[in-house]
Amino acid sequence: MLDFPANSFKVMSSNNLQTRIMPFCEESVCEAADILKNGGIVALPTETVYGLAANALDENAVKSIFTAKGRPQDNPLIVHISNFEMIKPLVTEIPELARRLAEKFWAGPLTMIFGKTSVVPDITSGGLSTVAVRMPANDAARAVIEKCGFPLAAPSANLSGKPSPTSAQHVFEDMNGKIPLIIDGGECSVGVESTVVCFREDKIHILRPGGITAEMLSKFAEVEIDKAVETAPRPDERVLSPGMKYKHYSPKANVFVVNKRADLFRKFRAMHEDENAWFLSRGDYGEGFIDFGEIAEIQAQRLFGLLRSADENNIETVYVEAPDKSGMGLAVYNRLIRAAGFKVVDE
Repeated sequence: MLDFPANSFKVMSSNNLQTRIMPFCEESVCEAADILKNGGIVALPTETVYGLAANALDENAVKSIFTAKGRPQDNPLIVHISNFEMIKPLVTEIPELARRLAEKFWAGPLTMIFGKTSVVPDITSGGLSTVAVRMPANDAARAVIEKCGFPLAAPSANLSGKPSPTSAQHVFEDMNGKIPLIIDGGECSVGVESTVVCFREDKIHILRPGGITAEMLSKFAEVEIDKAVETAPRPDERVLSPGMKYKHYSPKANVFVVNKRADLFRKFRAMHEDENAWFLSRGDYGEGFIDFGEIAEIQAQRLFGLLRSADENNIETVYVEAPDKSGMGLAVYNRLIRAAGFKVVDE
């Protein structure tokens, strides 16, 4: 028997489809698994962001994800597993380096890219010969996968291009009337999507930074960081990872990353104080500023919620003091420049 809180669930509706929000409990796990086994989609919490899940091996079910999100179909999805044995039918080979990383970082916010077998539909892999796989640390996500008995494709549970959801309410704002069920697992502990890596000549190549940092990975092998982490790839360039190609994570508000610290950022705000704007600062700078967090881990937890709040408050422009790019700060910077459409204000 699973030990979960026994809370009541909320029922909400839009059009003719009821979207229910249920707490993580045995009932919600069984309900989600039933929907998924019948080719449906549900929203699940993970430690990174909430995911919109479907059977990763069912082409029609995966198509429903793209429809609900309005997501480009050449953008690959991440396949989520609950135990290491589940990866074996999905991939052609598991390098020794990948095994070592799995032993250290799974379950957790690390996605690894492998050659895929024919079991994985092309729609799941974005038409690529590779598949991205991760094992979430969140108990609810893993319980649902275990109950299903098959891996789940689960991109972020938001409309394509909008800030990723880090709470069940965020999911409801985007997916009400589009999906039958959201499992509420509370606020996501990491707050940004997983680190995505591939392997090149015994090196770890980071395609998307996240909660597992380059510094952490460098203890296992030499680490390279893809140029697209900080710059936009060419429009015709084929990408291996979600979050690389398109403008992502963006509110309706116009976002700018500002490469100015402390006093210079205060002066920058003074120059723009007549605008309908928010100024997200790396610390408590006093009146007129919103504390974005002094350390990257806090910034990651707050980022998407603040971007969504800007729209709720009809803010036209959001200026964000650029984070340090070391450690998890690189993941925060990566999300910010995509939310900003690569608009950066330099010194």
